[in-house]
This record gives sequence, structure tokens and C-alpha cells, in this order.
Amino acid sequence: MAVETQDIKVPLKLRLSAWWNGYDIDDVKEQLKALADDGTGGKDAPSSDAKEETSPAIEETVSSLKWDKLRIEMSQLIWGDGYCGPGGKEHIAKMCKLLAMNSQMSAIVVGAGLGGPARVLTEEFGVWVTGFELSKDLAEQGMQMSTDLGLASKAIITHMDPEEEEPFDRRYDRAFSKEALYCFPDKTKILKDTFETLKEGALFLLTDYTISDISVLENPEVQKWLKQEATQPYLVTADTMKTTLEKVGFSIRVNEDISTEYVELIESSWSKAATVAKQLAKKKEEGAAAIKSLMMEAEHWALRAKLLKEGHIHVWRFLANKPNEEIR
Repeated sequence: MAVETQDIKVPLKLRLSAWWNGYDIDDVKEQLKALADDGTGGKDAPSSDAKEETSPAIEETVSSLKWDKLRIEMSQLIWGDGYCGPGGKEHIAKMCKLLAMNSQMSAIVVGAGLGGPARVLTEEFGVWVTGFELSKDLAEQGMQMSTDLGLASKAIITHMDPEEEEPFDRRYDRAFSKEALYCFPDKTKILKDTFETLKEGALFLLTDYTISDISVLENPEVQKWLKQEATQPYLVTADTMKTTLEKVGFSIRVNEDISTEYVELIESSWSKAATVAKQLAKKKEEGAAAIKSLMMEAEHWALRAKLLKEGHIHVWRFLANKPNEEIR
């Protein structure tokens, strides 16, 4: 009797190998199904008695991956303390040299996450930073991390409401946003708010997810990725982002696709996931829950990397300048 694909349980080691090498998890499940049906009586298929080596069957329904305590912990095991995605301290410091900052300046970080990038700006360049984050859970945890590191006054992380009329409190010299604006429903408003809070001559560095064209939103795998996001995304094309930046008053200095570099960052970070999972497995029941969370995160990022490689979505970098007003 044939084994239904959704009933196949994929061993942890095979799943780790699969998404690390860029395979779709459904392909792995099909291979296991074939093993069960190839006349061997399914002897090579994983046993239903497997415990630490076996993960739950894939759910057919797609749900949002909320930023609960366990997901925050697992994310930092992969990306590093204070990070929810690719690009750690060295990457942020290198990229943000474009902002030409010094200790006399102040900056905002739009979409601060757990505050890792904001603290890099403070520690590497001496800038006074206020980070604004859509997720209350991430903002609270990020502020606690800044406090624990003695940066409570120099790397402030606070929750923001994108619908608030004036979300920013004062004028700043620089602005930075790392893969965050795609979750803001009104791109014109957030970019205008950022423009208005910056001083004349200020620089704004941003990286963000974009789509190749509007038809991409009909792709089932793109839809799956979007449904998994903790905050509902509102994706636009890179051309739309550029036009909106210019519309609110910015001039564009850098406009480039960095998708290939971004995929490399994803893969280099996840290469250590097998070691992380091995350590978690030693914790028995507590470790099993952590591994399940880790695998959900792995599949989420494997899908995102796949969409980037296939060109359905991109990661784009802009460096924008707020021009000085002409003297009349």
C-alpha cells in the first residue's frame, strides 16, 4: 500500500542536509515515499518510533511564525546575539561605512529588530541611536539587551506604530533600515516620515526585500513565504521604491541588487545549524521543542533563499541623500 506523502516523517539529519544543500523539503519527502514504495517494504523509511531523530509531519496549512521567546532564542543561535536575520556585526559595520558617521551624530534605525544593528552603529561609530521596531516583543527584548550591555541611553530600542502621524521624536543626522520597510503598508508615509525627521544633508541607507514584478505575488511559494512572516508584508518592486524615495525628496546615490550577497549570508549562517541541533538534542524534551522551532525557522529561510535564487524576490540596497535647501 502506498504511503501518503504528508505522512512521511523526515529524519532531522536528512532535513538539515536538505535545506543546507538547497533542496525543497517536499522533494525530500517524495524521495522517502519512493523508498517506502520501491518493493523493499519501506525498510529504509524512518520508523514511526524514532524520537530525537524524527520531526513532526509537515502541516499543510501555513501559519505565521510569531516572535515568541523560543523563536527569538533559536534565531540568535543562528544569526548571532541581537539579530533576527543575515548580517552580523562585521557585515553591518562594513556596510554602514557608507553613512560616514561620527560620535557627534544621531541616527535612527527603522525596523530595529533585537537591536543588533543599532548597537553596532553605537559601538563602531559612536553614534547616538534610536531604533524603532514594529514588533513589541522584539522591541522589548532589544531594549533589555541594550540595557544589559550598558547602552540604554545610546542604543534605545522602542516600539513604533506605523500609523502614528509623527512616529519620530526629533531631528537626526542619519537613518538606517535593514530589511524592514517591506512590512510597512504605506511606503510613501514611512519614507516621508524618515525624510522629514532627517536634517538637511543627511544620508539614509536601506536594504529591503522587493519583487521582480506584481505577478510574482501570485506564485504559490511566494504566497507561502508571505503568510509565514510575523508581520504582514507589503512588497513592491525596486523601481517603485526608488520612485517613492525620490517623490518624497531624496536623491539616490546607490541603487543596487545585493541578492547574491544576501543568499551567501544566509547559507554561511545556517551552515552551523547541524551543530546547534546536535547540542539541543542533548536537552531531551526541552531540546525537542527547540529543534522543532529551529526546523521551522530553517524551512522558512530555505524558502526565502530559494525565491531569491530563482529571482522572484530580491534584496535591494539604496543610499539616499536629503539635499540641502538651495539658498535663495
